[in-house]
Amino acid sequence: MEFGVHSFPVLSPGRRSASRYDDGSPGPAGPAVGEEMQFRILGPVEVHDERTGLRILPTGAKQRALLGALVVKSGQTVSAHRLIDELWGEHPPANAANALQAHVARLRRLLPVPHAGSGEPHHEWIVTRSLGYVLRLGRATTDAERFNRLAAEGRAAAVSDPEHAAELLRQALAFWRGPALEDSVRGDICAAEAAQLEENRLTALEALYDACLRAARHDEITGELEELTADHPMRERFYDLLMVALYRCGRQVEALGVYDRARKHLVHELGVEPGPVLRGRMEAILNHDPALAAPGPTEPFPAAVHRVPGPSLPYLAPAPYQEATVLALTDEIARLRRHVDRLSLEQEALIRRFDRLSAPVAPAQAR
Repeated sequence: MEFGVHSFPVLSPGRRSASRYDDGSPGPAGPAVGEEMQFRILGPVEVHDERTGLRILPTGAKQRALLGALVVKSGQTVSAHRLIDELWGEHPPANAANALQAHVARLRRLLPVPHAGSGEPHHEWIVTRSLGYVLRLGRATTDAERFNRLAAEGRAAAVSDPEHAAELLRQALAFWRGPALEDSVRGDICAAEAAQLEENRLTALEALYDACLRAARHDEITGELEELTADHPMRERFYDLLMVALYRCGRQVEALGVYDRARKHLVHELGVEPGPVLRGRMEAILNHDPALAAPGPTEPFPAAVHRVPGPSLPYLAPAPYQEATVLALTDEIARLRRHVDRLSLEQEALIRRFDRLSAPVAPAQAR
């Protein structure tokens, strides 16, 4: 999977790294233990001090997987058995419990502690319980938590203030530095969380470009949406948003071409036709539905067309648009005819089978 500027905006919620902790050494001026600490999983797993810019980067895949699993389940006790599965899967070492303890001890040494004389209370990050281990965040946060909160605020503001909504959503997406839990997915805990976070990211991207359309910024997003349809060819919402953006830019033929491309992908990969929303969008573009126009200051544009298009008056489009319309409708009619023919053949076969099964059975002749 490729991540471009459209997926991870340049805006950064934190500062650049000032130094790295690769071996557990404290560094020249270790990070403060407090609300400035952020555990990051939206990309490579790391701990970041937003006040100083210092970063703690666990070395080794198992160290990253252990920290990632504890962050995902922060505040909850994770059993030793489950952590062993997370780190080694079906091939744990003979002394798996001791090996896990060694990894936990190393991770504890890696996490920051307050310096003598700083006045900050001691905080034990990883606590041993009878059944396993728990990561206590205290006043620290996670980038996933902050991303989800900002994304929810952006979605809530989309209708009333789309400009502000777009800004909130870009801030939320700026927390992403790469695939969630990158290089840390070894077991079920991190795999399930990475999949859910990726879905949340795509949903936030959909909300972002919907807000941009509501704010009449269609000319700014066509390139980004083109990349997203290429990166996620099975996701219909990105095609839908791109079709609207292109149409508003006066590029109707290209908007119809996007529908054709989406249909080919869906039929080839999944064996299904585009859903009713995307089909409705194509019909609206063909008919030059006034609802597709860019909204005014107090007239937000609807995110999707949910109605079934009814009969409309003929529209005499310019020659290039007429040609695109005829080609699109001809292809759709031919497809529907093939579908009807196939259904007719299936119906005839079922009738013949029914006749055979319901035919009276001749009585057996007596010997």
